Amino acid sequence: MRNTPTPPYDRIESVLLQAFSGMPQMEVPQLDNARSERIYELRSYEGPTEKIYKNKVQMFNEGDEVGLFKRLHFNAVFYAEVLSGRRMPNLMYMTTFADMASHDAHWKAFVNDPYWKKLSTMPEYQHNVSKINIYLLRPTEYSDY
Repeated sequence: MRNTPTPPYDRIESVLLQAFSGMPQMEVPQLDNARSERIYELRSYEGPTEKIYKNKVQMFNEGDEVGLFKRLHFNAVFYAEVLSGRRMPNLMYMTTFADMASHDAHWKAFVNDPYWKKLSTMPEYQHNVSKINIYLLRPTEYSDY
């Protein structure tokens, strides 16, 4: 077997997702810059129990965290519950940005947004994530999204 100095990936993992009611269809990012400059952010939020994880899903849907991301132009591709995968119970979502500076500016606006400050301090949404995994990715020239 030939030794590959830079393999294209570390591991392959399959995950089955179901879209959130707050965004039932995948959406193509509304960006017009070169794909090579874009940043995709894939996040996975794990919950310690099914009940607590479902509370975070509720926060996205009924609490309108999805709407907050939309209002702040995070260019979400999807928000979904993991039905089958390695880190259950968890949810995943992917947002896109023109570049890293845009990524950082969007997240700064998010944490300073009055609605986020109110939502994140509501008693019913406390302690509903036990671990966050964040992956920053770049699209290929032939990526659909």
